[in-house]
Amino acid sequence: MFSSRTAWDRSTNRLAALLEGRQDPGHPVLDLTETNPTRVGIAYPEAEILRALADPAAVSYEPDPRGLPAAREAIARTLGERGVGVDPGDLILTASTSEAYAWIFKLLADPGDEVMVPRPSYPLFEYLSRLDSVVPVPYPLSPDRSWSLDLEVLAARTGTAARAVVVVSPNNPTGTYLKQGELRGLASFCREKGLALIGDEVFAEYPAGPDPERAASVLQAEGVLTFTLGGLSKLAGLPQLKMGWIGLGGPEDLRREARERLEVIGDTYLSVNTLVQRAAPALLELSRGIRGEIQARVEANRRLLRERVGPDSSCGVLPGEGGWSAVIRVPAVMSEEDWVLSLLERDRVLVHPGYFFDFPSPAYLVLSLLPREGVFREGIGRIWARMQEL
Repeated sequence: MFSSRTAWDRSTNRLAALLEGRQDPGHPVLDLTETNPTRVGIAYPEAEILRALADPAAVSYEPDPRGLPAAREAIARTLGERGVGVDPGDLILTASTSEAYAWIFKLLADPGDEVMVPRPSYPLFEYLSRLDSVVPVPYPLSPDRSWSLDLEVLAARTGTAARAVVVVSPNNPTGTYLKQGELRGLASFCREKGLALIGDEVFAEYPAGPDPERAASVLQAEGVLTFTLGGLSKLAGLPQLKMGWIGLGGPEDLRREARERLEVIGDTYLSVNTLVQRAAPALLELSRGIRGEIQARVEANRRLLRERVGPDSSCGVLPGEGGWSAVIRVPAVMSEEDWVLSLLERDRVLVHPGYFFDFPSPAYLVLSLLPREGVFREGIGRIWARMQEL
């Protein structure tokens, strides 16, 4: 009766079961996996946000399959501040980045076609692609080159059924940005193979520092159909206000065909609510201050983490270039799962195991840099105390 696309293993894993049994208000678990900025004490301009959402024009319904022009113009201005030029006519609004992926997979791929996805990266690709009957084919990032793109490895993994290459810049969770030289090589590869290039750039506005070699966006690729993905969830720290977008780049004929087909998809779903579209120009103006608050928290916790790891430490912090995550390499004296279970059971600290993100070998732990500084400091202290025991 049910589709094979949703035949997932839904059994409770050991970590989830242990976490459920550790819910004690008197002895809270220090959650170093928290990625919801609205739950970590970030200062939001609440009155201004509510005022933006109270626009009386939202009572009127005037659907546009690409999204309301004023919202798309505001997004284009915001991307321009990062040096990314995109015409508002080449922007398509979606309810989220996840929905953006779904629309692009529908646009590019038939059932059974393949999409090249990076590894390590966050684990949604498997679900999103399977839901559209697309096969995700992982290509490993190079640990010897700070988890950067290796074109030779990508080429060796890419078969005739491939329709697109996905890059995440900065990668989540390694924090590695796509460099200009890598983008040129990637564009050449995609042109040769007839592939589209999809750039997930949701964390692009959160660099750990300047880098003249950094590629601002996949839209800068020449001669290839490109898609950049973003959304309010990360750019404005507002995951509850569901709006994402797809920006189109590349040759005019391919861009026009993609735009027209995406308009049909958009007209079929019409998923972005009018309220958030009307509020988008004001929300994007407010996002500068919100991003500043989030960036300050991320940088403070990143500094704390690096200061804690001394030269004689048995572990190391991966040199992330941006985003909200940090990855630490820990001694492989036990499996990643045992590391995580032990930290939760004995120290009441919750972290992610590296295998959640398809890291190739143990032992890595993945932490969010968003928790309150006191929580993060205490959690890191408990992790380091455990390592000293070993």
